[in-house]
Amino acid sequence: MVNFAYRAARLKGNFTRSLYQKIIPQIVKKPITQTQKIKAVVYALSCERDFPEQVVSLRSFLNYVGIPEQFIIVSDGYSLNSCQLLQQIHPCVKIIPLNEFIGTQLPRKVYHYAQIQSMGKKLATLLSIPHHTVSIYTDSDILFFPGASALIPLIDSSACHSYYLPDSNPAFDFRLIHHPQEAENPINGGFILFKKAPDWTEGIERFLNLKEEPNYFTEQTIVHLTMHQDNAKALSSQQYIMGREDEFIYSDQYAQQKDIILRHYVTPVRHKFWGNIKFLF
Repeated sequence: MVNFAYRAARLKGNFTRSLYQKIIPQIVKKPITQTQKIKAVVYALSCERDFPEQVVSLRSFLNYVGIPEQFIIVSDGYSLNSCQLLQQIHPCVKIIPLNEFIGTQLPRKVYHYAQIQSMGKKLATLLSIPHHTVSIYTDSDILFFPGASALIPLIDSSACHSYYLPDSNPAFDFRLIHHPQEAENPINGGFILFKKAPDWTEGIERFLNLKEEPNYFTEQTIVHLTMHQDNAKALSSQQYIMGREDEFIYSDQYAQQKDIILRHYVTPVRHKFWGNIKFLF
């Protein structure tokens, strides 16, 4: 039986994204009216393929969370024109090429992972965040909603534990999981609020001891192990959304919730990112 609602939602998403991409030069000129400043530096890794999503995600963060000390976009091959457009959005935006950001001080195996897998680039980026202040990492396919100002008390809190996005569809590189209990309370690496520098030692040691090549889920498994070792706290899964229960229906069942803070629109529901037209501008 044909699921017309699902197909219609995908068509709507594809059409909206295509149209949005064409008018980005006009969109980036639209002023950010938010004046709330936040004491944090935000990091995002993205590439030319992610450009429309990155524009929307960046603007939604600035509009609904606040203006960070810097919003650093680690560029995995953005064109000069795309970099200029991103920087037009707000003076806090800074573009740093991936190779410059990750430097040469990481273990050689991390750079090899970055060469063979996109998630290796993300691992290298996370390992290179300096953590001079509160740091936030966010993927480009995360949309922030009006309730996202609720992040500010977490940022300003004197509590030193970090916060993570709970995963709804666990995905591990089980070669790095030594005991079944270590797979409990799975973490998604798409959004992390770092209140302190994480201790990557155990996760990276297991990674370096792998005899086979790392895979797509190796990075997230390292993040999972590290955040739990650091006693990070889970964000509310009712407000920080990873769920995909609405994948095959037309509407976004979470976007209309009054207390939603963000949603990570992973690939199976990416079209729904573009279905939320009133939050795209």
